[in-house]
Amino acid sequence: MIRSAVTISLVPQAKGGPFVFWDDLEAGCRAASDLGFDAVEVFAPGPDAVSPDRLRQLLTNYHLQLAAVGTGSGWVIHRLTLTSADAGERQRARDSIRSMIDFGGPFGAPAIIGSMQGRWGNGAERDAARDQLRDALDDLGQHAKQYGVPLLYEPLNRYETNLVSTVADGVTLLQSLATENVKLLADLFHMNIEEVSLADAVRTGRGHIGHVHFVDSNRRPAGCGHIDYAPVAAALREIDFNGYASAEALPYPDSMEAARLTMATFRKHFRPA
Repeated sequence: MIRSAVTISLVPQAKGGPFVFWDDLEAGCRAASDLGFDAVEVFAPGPDAVSPDRLRQLLTNYHLQLAAVGTGSGWVIHRLTLTSADAGERQRARDSIRSMIDFGGPFGAPAIIGSMQGRWGNGAERDAARDQLRDALDDLGQHAKQYGVPLLYEPLNRYETNLVSTVADGVTLLQSLATENVKLLADLFHMNIEEVSLADAVRTGRGHIGHVHFVDSNRRPAGCGHIDYAPVAAALREIDFNGYASAEALPYPDSMEAARLTMATFRKHFRPA
């Protein structure tokens, strides 16, 4: 069964970014629960932003799961990437991601590598950057395995990375790894820019997609752009996807309405009456 999730950001430096709820973890959990979401996806400045006991209490109180944890604060705050030309920065990027794997893992929540993958250029050679990315994914994917969760790798659109921008290229990358514990995060916003057909791209990712960012073409909540979700939902069912469709969307027109719009579109396509 495909489950619903909604994002909560606790990173002040990310203000203006595509997260539905902001700053207050309990308020976000309460709203998610009231609207019928199955889980929350948390974007935190680091593993010490909230204690595990506090997080566990909130999830229990509001009958939620932790769908995933973001790692992008390592880029937003510290400008760290796995493909930096500086070896020390690459190691600090790995350490930052590893700490978030250790934060989310005990909750059964995978960590997401998106912006921290970086890009080649500015002193980083293309082939070297790709090798560095593969090596980091192998290392971090194996680290996540101890928790029984995969590592999630997100292809980004061409304006955010020049490493991997399509599901097909993501599959090729995963197939080149030594570990089998890395899955793709299929973000519909990025896919809308890069893919010819969203549904065909989903089918290409059969067996490799572990998480979906459920958002519209303009990064507004699902239903506020021009994506046709019916064929996407059909393709996800066809490949037997049973993970989360998580709203990584702008809080448009505000957080509560963004969450309501997302849930209405989710129910229409994944939980029809």
